[in-house]
Amino acid sequence: MAQTPSFAAKKSADGTPPLIRLENICKSYGPVRANRNISLEIRSGEILALLGENGAGKSTLMSILSGKSRQDSGTIFVDGLPSPFRSPRDALAAGIGMVYQHFMLVEAMTVTQNLMLGQAHGILNPAAMRARVLELAERYGFEINPDAMISDLSMGERQRVEILKLLYRDCRVLILDEPTAVLTPPEISQLFSALRRMAADGKAIVFISHKMKEVLDLATEISILRRGEIVEHFLRSEVPGERELAERMVGRQMETEVEQTPVEKGEVLLELDNACCGMAQSLSCTLRRGEVLAVVGVAGNGQRELVEMVTGGAKPEGGSVRILGKSWSEFMRTRMGRRSMVYIPEDRKGLATCPSLDLLDNFLLTNRNGFQNFGFLDRRHSATAAADIMEEYQVVADGLHATAGSLSGGNLQKMVLGREFFREPSLIVAENPTQGLDIGAMEEVWRRILDARDHAGVLLVTSDLREAMTLADTFAVMYRGRFIDVFPRSDEARVESIGLMMAGIRFGEDAENGADKAQEK
Repeated sequence: MAQTPSFAAKKSADGTPPLIRLENICKSYGPVRANRNISLEIRSGEILALLGENGAGKSTLMSILSGKSRQDSGTIFVDGLPSPFRSPRDALAAGIGMVYQHFMLVEAMTVTQNLMLGQAHGILNPAAMRARVLELAERYGFEINPDAMISDLSMGERQRVEILKLLYRDCRVLILDEPTAVLTPPEISQLFSALRRMAADGKAIVFISHKMKEVLDLATEISILRRGEIVEHFLRSEVPGERELAERMVGRQMETEVEQTPVEKGEVLLELDNACCGMAQSLSCTLRRGEVLAVVGVAGNGQRELVEMVTGGAKPEGGSVRILGKSWSEFMRTRMGRRSMVYIPEDRKGLATCPSLDLLDNFLLTNRNGFQNFGFLDRRHSATAAADIMEEYQVVADGLHATAGSLSGGNLQKMVLGREFFREPSLIVAENPTQGLDIGAMEEVWRRILDARDHAGVLLVTSDLREAMTLADTFAVMYRGRFIDVFPRSDEARVESIGLMMAGIRFGEDAENGADKAQEK
């Protein structure tokens, strides 16, 4: 196993220092040490993958490098010179920029206008900027209209604008945080091609991801953080496969990979017949007990409206929705209780939990009715049940009195699953249940969802194609508010075409013509 190298003032073969050198970076939040004496080099022309479990310190470290946070101690060197960053503006001035998971664009402006924002020096020349956008887009293979409104762009197109903003500012270091979460497979290939061209032009790329296959496809170097420290740094060529890389990341041998095995299907639990709600239009499908129905698509194609309609956040505007044998209105009047429907939202720190409340009170958010006697809450028995859930789901926390906000993403998600599955639901609605989780937590969540098929049906809404492939019995591909196709796992030809369907190309349709039609819609 490769060991952490010494980063003390190393130079490249031609005698020049690395583009960026972090030396003994430390950062604490109260008693929590997020980064501990981290030393790391970032070199021109290299693609460095930064890996680590949830809470390992990746985001904190990159927040420091991008100027969003300040380290408690340690030094950032740029071209061999100490460079204190007081703000993101200082980092940008040094040629360091970051593309965050949540884009920072003004939707009411065009692509070119967004690039003009923050350009404080000299006289702005919109025509020249537009020409520069086209030049950069052509150089790196980005298809983008400089005059398009941000509000009209797909998530993938918006990401290209964020990258173009950094390229326009001549950034030499581009940090990308989970950049493929909002992309279709063809868009991922296009992004990777662009990043390789940037590296060939001498730019340094820092790629943060939990997806081992993507890291192995793209990275030239890999650094692993664990508990705030860099424990390994090695070349891509030193790792033969995904499993070994995952085991290096978590620091232990991984369990057998998650495998989906068929379960006998039972009665219909959810039925949509031309159901409509906002952007979601004319949706038809059925979900049975023992089945995982995966709704697959890039974020922003109507999935949110579908989830709100099924879970009661919005009323159907047309068509029919039947849940557990009842009409939508009848079910929503009587939905609470055991063996009913539960919802595992994408936002586990907002919709799913109250970060300021302790774990016992968070457990009781959806289980309170089961622990009431004559109007009084039985906290003793509820505490026992919550503690049992924490033990069964291996939730790492400082007891039941720890606040939900103090847990890592993976531990919080396991607590949410345990809380909801405690009710023995018949119907589970899970929305991007592993988004942002490391591979260890991700596979544990997947196992729990597959095990739940013994007594429930699962409506899985996900933008992660690997997640859908691992869990689904049936696929429904969603594009611009509609199901392009609904088909079983056994239809191998359609399964192989899911990536194209996510881009709006129907099965059997010529890819080029299909793409043109999708663009016209």
